[in-house]
Amino acid sequence: MFGEYALYSKGKVVVLVCDNQLFVKPSEAGRAFIGEVIEASPYPGAKPAFLVQDQIEDGECLNQLITLTEKELPKPKPKKKKKPKR
Repeated sequence: MFGEYALYSKGKVVVLVCDNQLFVKPSEAGRAFIGEVIEASPYPGAKPAFLVQDQIEDGECLNQLITLTEKELPKPKPKKKKKPKR
């Protein structure tokens, strides 16, 4: 695990908060909404995400970005049930 915070929307991880920075999972709708995006890895070994800096205090803007992003992300894969120990 990455040891920071993950925010879910409708069962999907949409936002990561790492080192006091807000990262939104990349999506085409998010890219169009933000305009000029800054991509960075939230933690070592992670895929790049959109680093949100200027809009971090704008709750309405963040809400729209999260909603747009959630709609594009695939549904999470169902977790496999653990086999009982013998």
